[in-house]
Amino acid sequence: MELIVALTNIKEKAGEFWNAIRSEKVIAFHGQMGSGKTTFIHALCELKHVSSPIGSPTFSIINEYLFPGGSIFHIDLYRLRDEDEAIRAGVEDCLYSGNICLVEWPEKAPGIFPETTLHVHVDFVDNNTRRLRLGDK
Repeated sequence: MELIVALTNIKEKAGEFWNAIRSEKVIAFHGQMGSGKTTFIHALCELKHVSSPIGSPTFSIINEYLFPGGSIFHIDLYRLRDEDEAIRAGVEDCLYSGNICLVEWPEKAPGIFPETTLHVHVDFVDNNTRRLRLGDK
């Protein structure tokens, strides 16, 4: 599946995304710095009616957001060196918790992800538009 997402339709496309993946719990977002991963995750969380402030977990590594259906873990592995560091930070516990996990920079610790992880590739189209490709690593 592929989604073309612009800032003007981001909430609509986030809704399409949730409808398309329904049962997936661990979603790994791949893309260059500044490609819009965090912005799209923010829109996904808003649609789930997250009750706490949504922010980038670049420094905290893991943010937990509460929503009416449970918890969402927003994980950013950018600052980590490897899988061992991710495990020590508690990332693996989140990935296998049964809660929704939205992970940025999954290539930093590829070996800790469940086999059922949905990989999403975010590519630049232009300054305001991104292509999201859902599928394999």
